[in-house]
Amino acid sequence: MAGPVAALAVAALAAQAALPAAASAASAASAAGRQGAVPVNSPADAGEYRTAKDAEPIEGAASSTGGEKVEAGKTYTDSLAPGDKLYYSVTLDAKSNAWISAVAAPKPGTKVAYGDGIELELESKGGDRCSSSDVDFAADGAARPIADYVGRMAQPGGTCQEAGVYNLIVTRVSDATSSPAEWPLELRFMAEPPLAKAGSTTPPDPQSIPTQAPPPPTGKAEPRKGGTGFNDAVAIDHGVWTDKIRPGDTHFYRVPLDWGQQLFLQTEFGTTRVSDETAFASNGVRVDFYNPARGFVANENETYFGDDPAAIPAVAPPVAYENRYAVYSGELGNVGFAGWYYIAVSVSEEVGEFADGPVPVELRTTIKGEPEEGPAYDGDAAAAGFAVTDDDRDMAAEGAPAGADGDGDGAGKKILAIAGIGAGVLLLAGLGLWMLLARRRPVPGAGAGPQVAGEDTQTAPGAYGSGAGGPAYGERPYGDGYPPPPPQQNWRQ
Repeated sequence: MAGPVAALAVAALAAQAALPAAASAASAASAAGRQGAVPVNSPADAGEYRTAKDAEPIEGAASSTGGEKVEAGKTYTDSLAPGDKLYYSVTLDAKSNAWISAVAAPKPGTKVAYGDGIELELESKGGDRCSSSDVDFAADGAARPIADYVGRMAQPGGTCQEAGVYNLIVTRVSDATSSPAEWPLELRFMAEPPLAKAGSTTPPDPQSIPTQAPPPPTGKAEPRKGGTGFNDAVAIDHGVWTDKIRPGDTHFYRVPLDWGQQLFLQTEFGTTRVSDETAFASNGVRVDFYNPARGFVANENETYFGDDPAAIPAVAPPVAYENRYAVYSGELGNVGFAGWYYIAVSVSEEVGEFADGPVPVELRTTIKGEPEEGPAYDGDAAAAGFAVTDDDRDMAAEGAPAGADGDGDGAGKKILAIAGIGAGVLLLAGLGLWMLLARRRPVPGAGAGPQVAGEDTQTAPGAYGSGAGGPAYGERPYGDGYPPPPPQQNWRQ
């Protein structure tokens, strides 16, 4: 979308999309004023995840023989109760790469325990595992939207290459102490066209990946209120963006990254008034990154004191198709698509126990490099959600939310996420690609994305390394996210 008329149309759509949130906030504030019973930072004020407008209801089956069909290019909604293991039916062709994501979005304030989350599997009707992944709420135990994907890459010698019907399995993992409330579930199937001509399957040399961050943007900050999830994430590009996030809330942003482009991000959490100057939340603020297929890439959290600022800097590797073959590192392997990448910024509900208002947030984003010519697809990659168009760049400049006119995809809206990269001093052959220069602590469950059965799954020990001045490779292990690989086709995170 280009030109003054188009810009006006996008601005109008963005304003219209913001009205329900504004009305909801005004209603909550009014109710609190009348009743005096809802604290300023109550989870009741938090924004619930908004599912896609065109999402279709679906009901997972308890058996592999009764799963309802999940079709490419569509979004579906269901719910997960404690102990649920739900089956869905997926039809794959023999040429396209298939990426199927699941988003679990408990309502803000829902009690979740350490390690609660979801497990995903893609398997044949004969029980052969094609791919698996899992994601959880990590150490903070705070309810927020979490997502990951499973996939099938069409490639010679790979598993699950035959056209036919497969099972998608979504399992809820919950502790007995967690809330028994159902979790809203959103499923999405994206079919990536095959390449017109087979290319290299060798991922880049980790030592060749740039890690030196350029000076961050210092221009005037522009307000960009983040969305509640992937479907209404607000677009941002190179620049400085401000927002305010209430404790218990997660705000989503999206940035278009084309082939060869590299994202440098610094998320800064400002000070706010506090009722107790000694109080703090050890995992109070958090940043999660997802790729265009909603695949989890990496995350990091920080301690937040309220009267002391916190920052989470990060850098992603340049976007390259060959990255997906880095089976030793999800942080690199999941940055193998051009398209919209997503940033999810969370403030823990615990912060509301001592903070007297929302937390001011600034995102400084640097997109390094000009778009390069990508691989030639045998199909419309842009319509499938795996490309960056001029309209996308216009939307990023204008701050349009996902789902606005011009954000069509034929096979579905373009979906994003972000990668993290670790480099620093590379002492081992493997690489953990998620760079953070802030204080560090292990993040359980931050493993790689979906792994294809039958591949070399010997994952090298990694580190959330850093660029200049950061810890050397190997100083920080992946921890719980990378247990020893199970044998043969039962690889799991």
